[in-house]
Amino acid sequence: MKRILLLLGLLFATLAQQQQARAQALVADLSSHLIAITAGFSGTELLLFGATEGEGDVVVLVRGPDSDVAVRRKARVAGIWINTETLSFAGVPSYYRVASSKPLDEIVTPALRQRHQIGSDFLRLAPSRDADAIALAAFRAGLLRNKEKLELYDPEPGRVTFLGSRLFRTRIVFPANVPTGAYSIEVLLVQNGQVIAAQSTPMFVSKIGVGAEIYDFAHVHAAWYGLIAILIAVFAGWSAGLIFRKS
Repeated sequence: MKRILLLLGLLFATLAQQQQARAQALVADLSSHLIAITAGFSGTELLLFGATEGEGDVVVLVRGPDSDVAVRRKARVAGIWINTETLSFAGVPSYYRVASSKPLDEIVTPALRQRHQIGSDFLRLAPSRDADAIALAAFRAGLLRNKEKLELYDPEPGRVTFLGSRLFRTRIVFPANVPTGAYSIEVLLVQNGQVIAAQSTPMFVSKIGVGAEIYDFAHVHAAWYGLIAILIAVFAGWSAGLIFRKS
């Protein structure tokens, strides 16, 4: 029994050392872990940098908070374009970006891309109801197309640049309409088509200042916010009319 316990202890110690060695094979960080949105915010970019202990390629996945998104299909009825069909998807990243040191087809297999959701075509988006394959593909394509128009998704992967053989860097662009919330930035070290190390880094996008207070008030007290907005509009119209009458 003692020998068995000793062998198990040695086995666990070896596995722990291997896990620690794998964890240290990749180190990455961000130039900032907070994007502060103020009234004059017009977009920004962050620098992700890191180093690898061994050879391999680097893939960076940036994912914003998940949400449910409804996609609507328009059709022409009696000469008017109206929404005729709607399909919702759950677990849709509000923001999504991929960057890699080489073209993805050269360093990762389709199975690996499916497992780690590498690329917008491999995102696991759950439809709210059953639909035939053709309709489902059309709605999914429409969702991705809308996200790309808003610059929240990028159809082409960004570039991870190696500085020498170990140091790497990439820039992540965030548009002015970037959604708020907690983001996950995952860095993968790929070797011979397999992920040999990974690191996840959190990042936050938050509104600050007067704009944030108004935003929070509008969402928490929607009725009062609407009433105040109407009163301000009425007062502004009355004031304008009074000024022009005097002039």
